[in-house]
Amino acid sequence: MVVWFGCASLLAQDAASPTAGSATPHAAPGTPLVLSAEVDSIIHPVSAEYMMEVISRADAERADLVVFMLRTPGGLVDSTRAIVTKMIAARTPVVVFVAPSGTRAASAGFIIVLAADVAAMAPGTHIGAAHPVAGGGQTMDEVMSKKATADVAAYVRTIATKRGRNVTLAEQAVNDSRAFTDGEALSAVPPLIDVVASNIPELLQKLDGRPVTRFDGTTATLHTARARVVSIEMNWRQRILSAIAHPDVAYLLMSLGTIGLAVELWSPGAVLPGVVGGLSLLLAFFAFQVLPVNYAGLLLILFGLMLFVLEVKVTSFGLLTIGGLVSLVLGSMMLMDSTLPELQISLSAIVPVSLGLAGVMAFLVRLGIAAQRKRPETGDAGMIDAVGEAVTPIAPDAEGQVRTHGEIWRAVATDRIAQGDRVRVTGIDGLVLTVRPDRPHAA
Repeated sequence: MVVWFGCASLLAQDAASPTAGSATPHAAPGTPLVLSAEVDSIIHPVSAEYMMEVISRADAERADLVVFMLRTPGGLVDSTRAIVTKMIAARTPVVVFVAPSGTRAASAGFIIVLAADVAAMAPGTHIGAAHPVAGGGQTMDEVMSKKATADVAAYVRTIATKRGRNVTLAEQAVNDSRAFTDGEALSAVPPLIDVVASNIPELLQKLDGRPVTRFDGTTATLHTARARVVSIEMNWRQRILSAIAHPDVAYLLMSLGTIGLAVELWSPGAVLPGVVGGLSLLLAFFAFQVLPVNYAGLLLILFGLMLFVLEVKVTSFGLLTIGGLVSLVLGSMMLMDSTLPELQISLSAIVPVSLGLAGVMAFLVRLGIAAQRKRPETGDAGMIDAVGEAVTPIAPDAEGQVRTHGEIWRAVATDRIAQGDRVRVTGIDGLVLTVRPDRPHAA
C-alpha cells in the first residue's frame, strides 16, 4: 500500500536524470562553500530526486553545508524515506530551513525537518500534522490505519532520538496530527528545531561556529562566516515533471487528451489530435500517480465524457450533453482527495475546461445533426427527388428513358410525359426509375 503523510496518492516511478544545476567553480581557499536549494512542491519522486542530487553534489564538491529552503503540504512516504536516508548518509551537514515567513512544512515536510542536522524555521511558519493516510483516495480500515500510524510513529521516534529532539511532540505530530509554530518548536524541552532566522544570511550568521552532532554520533563544527552561497536549481526535466504534478496542470492535460481523442474518433485519420490526446493523457496519468486522486471523482469525469461521446451517436436533444456537463463538473470538484488548497483543482480551471469541453461536444453534435439532415448524394436514396429530363416519351403503360445525374435510365410514370419534359424521380426499383412530371401544379 502506498501511504501519504496527510494526503493520499499512488507512487510514481521516475527515471534517473543528470545532476541538477551547472558546474560550480571552486571556492577560494579558506572560503566556506554553502549549496542552497529551494523545494516548493509536494514530496514526490521528482522532488526527492532533486534533493538527493543536491546532497550528492555537495559531497562531491566537499561543500561545508547544504541548505534546503522547504515549504510543502506533504507527500509520499517512500519519497520521504529516500530523502531522509540520503540526508543521514551525507558527508555534508544538511540544514532544512522552513521559509519564508507564512509558509509551512507539513506532513512529509515535518519528517524531513526532524531528520536534518540543523532544523530551522522562519518567524511565522509552522510544522507538524504528519498523520499517514492511504493512497488512491480510499479510506483505510481501522487495522491498516493503526499499522501505518504505528510504523510512521516508530520511524519518527527513531529520528528524533538520534537527533536529540523532542520525541513526545514528534510522536504527537503523527498520532494526533499536532502542528507547531516556530516559537513552540524552539521553546519545547528538548526543542524540535535548533534555530529561528528570517533569511539565509541570518541563518548562516547564527550557525557559524555551532557544533552539530551527526546521525552517527560524530561532531562537526559549522563554519559559515562569509560563506559563498551557490544556488542549485532543478534541471529542465525535473522542472517539467514537477510542473506536470500540479493538480490544475494534470486536470488540463486530461481534458486536452480527452478532446484530442474525441476529435480523432470523430475524424479518423487526422493523426495530430490523436497523438496530442494520447500524449496528454499519459502525462496526466503520471501526475495522477503522484497526486491524491479520488477514484470516484475520476470515474464521474470519465462517465461525463462517455455521455458526451454518446450524444454524437444517440439523438437525445441535448440531454446527454447536460448530464455529461454535470457529471464532469462534479467529478472535477471531487477529483483531488485532499483538504489542502495546494492539492485541489481551482474553480478557475474547472469552469473554463468544463465549458470548453461542452462547447466542443456541442459543436460536434451540431455537425452530426446537420449531416443526418443533409440529403443523401449517393446510392438509391440519392436518386429520390432528383430532377431529370425525358429523353423519350413515356406512356403510363410503357417504359421510356430519362436523363438524370448525367446518366440515361429506364423509367416508368403514372402520367403521360412528353419528350424533353422535366421530370422528378419518386422511386427506384433496380435499374428502373419511377418519375412524375416536374411542373408547379404537380408538386
